[in-house]
Amino acid sequence: MVDRRTFGKIVGSGAVAALGGLAAPPAAARAADPARAAGTGRAAGTILASGSTASATRRAQPEFGPVRQLDAGELNVGYVETGPAAGRPVFLLHGWPYDIHSYTAVAPLLAAKGYRAIVPYLRGHGTTRFRDAATPRTAEQSAFALDLVALMDALGIRQAVLAGFDWGSRTADVVAALWPERVKALVSVSGYLITNREANKQPLPPKAEWAWWYQYYFATERGRLGLDKNRHDLAKLIWAYASPTWKFDDATFDRTAAAFDNPDYVPIVIGNYRWRLSLAEGDPRHDDLEAQLARSPTIGVPTITIDAEEDPFVAPGNGSAYRAKFTGPYEHRALPGIGHNVPQEAPAPFAQAVTDADQLT
Repeated sequence: MVDRRTFGKIVGSGAVAALGGLAAPPAAARAADPARAAGTGRAAGTILASGSTASATRRAQPEFGPVRQLDAGELNVGYVETGPAAGRPVFLLHGWPYDIHSYTAVAPLLAAKGYRAIVPYLRGHGTTRFRDAATPRTAEQSAFALDLVALMDALGIRQAVLAGFDWGSRTADVVAALWPERVKALVSVSGYLITNREANKQPLPPKAEWAWWYQYYFATERGRLGLDKNRHDLAKLIWAYASPTWKFDDATFDRTAAAFDNPDYVPIVIGNYRWRLSLAEGDPRHDDLEAQLARSPTIGVPTITIDAEEDPFVAPGNGSAYRAKFTGPYEHRALPGIGHNVPQEAPAPFAQAVTDADQLT
């Protein structure tokens, strides 16, 4: 059995930075909380209002306002927005298997400080849809970054603070590396997550390879079918493992799981993980961008990186593994007792990191 700390030592900083994402050895996930890891059935396609399916014993869940839709690049993007329209813009980016509700508490905190907080569904999630049925459902890192830049353009936002975790961190990192003029400041959970596919071809120690079970599962047709059939239960298993101290309830999970009923969810998730392992090709239109990213460019915008102590995939060394990749004004913060879903588990520290990064000089 590989516990979280042993796993970090086995993998080392390079492997974590190269592979990114999250994984859950099945036995470890069951040990984290068997009751929470057990599925309760697939959520409906519509995001439900707080309390609509929850029993009286479940705590009330904060809710966003209505989801807006906007054509931006290849997508019709679903997003929520709060705060003054003329406020300083900040984009809050979710990961997998999560959605915009990771930011239900963060966004109001930022709005109260004068920020215009914008939280989009990533491609393949929630109400975001491809505008053309013929568009390839590619899921390389540059595609997500281009989606974000297109949304900024559609909203008339030239520059913004970017903040994210998991896939959201990677997307924000890529935009900051390729288009630094668009980024006022950056908050990146888990630090530097730009994928280097050549590095990913190198094997890890056997115990570490075992821990990345879901990537190899998704590399098979069985895994694709399993994600499609069990998208609710698989995500809940990962939530329980990746955030072992977070006592989320069924209402909280089910609210997010509704976002997985997007018709492009399976091809985007499968495509992303297969692409990282060089088992799927990206869109040739993005080859030049991916060539730049393959050189692991540094990021020069003001940045705060966050490591969560209970996140199973925090690289050892308190941020030292990726410190050299950030060449501008910089701070690193560690959050004790917090797991992978940082903004939902620790909204106040996350919101504070956004405001502090915006002030870095």
